[in-house]
Amino acid sequence: MITRKRPAAWLWILFAALIMGLQPGPALADEPGGQAAPKVDLVLDVSGSMRTRDIDGGTRMAAAKQAFNEVLDATPQEVELGIRTLGAQYRGNDRQEGCKDTQQLYAVGPLDRTEAKTAVATLAPTGWTPIGPALLKAADDLNGGEGSRRIVLISDGEDTCAPLDPCVVARDIAAKGIHITIDTLGLVPDAKTQAQLSCIASATGGTYTAVRHKKELTDRVNQLVDRTAKPEVTPVGVQGAAECAKAPVLTSGIYSDREVAGSHRWYRVAVRPGQELRASVSVAADRAVARDYGVLLRATTLYGREIVRGQESGDGRTDVISTGLRYPRPEEDDPDDADAAQAAETVCLRVSTSYAPAAGVPAAPGFPVELTVDLVDGPDEASDVAAFGLGRGWWLLAVLVLAGFLGGLLWGWISRWRVTVWRTN
Repeated sequence: MITRKRPAAWLWILFAALIMGLQPGPALADEPGGQAAPKVDLVLDVSGSMRTRDIDGGTRMAAAKQAFNEVLDATPQEVELGIRTLGAQYRGNDRQEGCKDTQQLYAVGPLDRTEAKTAVATLAPTGWTPIGPALLKAADDLNGGEGSRRIVLISDGEDTCAPLDPCVVARDIAAKGIHITIDTLGLVPDAKTQAQLSCIASATGGTYTAVRHKKELTDRVNQLVDRTAKPEVTPVGVQGAAECAKAPVLTSGIYSDREVAGSHRWYRVAVRPGQELRASVSVAADRAVARDYGVLLRATTLYGREIVRGQESGDGRTDVISTGLRYPRPEEDDPDDADAAQAAETVCLRVSTSYAPAAGVPAAPGFPVELTVDLVDGPDEASDVAAFGLGRGWWLLAVLVLAGFLGGLLWGWISRWRVTVWRTN
């Protein structure tokens, strides 16, 4: 009986080897790429006003601590993260001393989640709001390296240390050419705080977000940290024009802009024959807005004829509203006209919104706009039919079908062999 079981064991080994051999190897993307580590410095306002209880029934400080803990848990392994505070130490009334109150709570580097959480847990709302000095120090925290670098500033009030204007500080950081992006988040902000934080963010091509709930804070900081880990999706700042003829020419990429309520922003894209233009736009309600709003994205010719449109609307509070469109430009019919076969068509993209700030809410600055443009080769009908609509995933289906077929044959052969052995015994 022992000698009869050996062939079955060998067959099982052969079957396992066959299945393992058919499985795709590890993706090259998972292998170390040798790229410089992305860096993020979280700058947290710990001034006395953070004691205010107006975020989901708790204090602003409690909301920030919870958000930090969740962000630390979700931070990608490749990101080097640090934490800097402002207004966390000095309790006195000496303005000169209060405006020096910024410290590095956790140095930018490989993340030890336990150590970072322990440091955050010790924070208590204390002093002044030296945003300008904190930004200068945060830029130093991120010094060195070739990876993407980002400062995420979270504050509930405007700077109290003028004349060191934090907006001027942000412009100086941008002027140094060290490629640091500053994103700002305002906790239940008033108009002055909103204006200052928006100015800081726009100076470096960053974003400003108003936050009124704990989940909003956690989600947005997580999003910014993830964006640093994937710099290829970082939006490029661009300024749309009031008419297509003067609009900036965009290529494939992600772009950020601001649009005043009720206005139109124009952009241009050059589409060659056989290409497909895919575009989408998202507009963020970074402040309270009136009911009934929408966003419209139109693709038109230079002469104003509409090619295609996408639109979306709503009637209640939302943070982001998005829409998109696709325009496949056909190949030229005349194969002898080489110029026509290569000529690019200028497509005008117009972004229109019907957002309006709620009563008493300032209209400036404009609402944040994120525009995605993608130019791809048009659909190949022959390849679509051959792939049964699966695109490049057809080969995986073929491998699975082959593995199942061979496995079924092998299992049937083994079963018949075992039945034969059982009957002879």
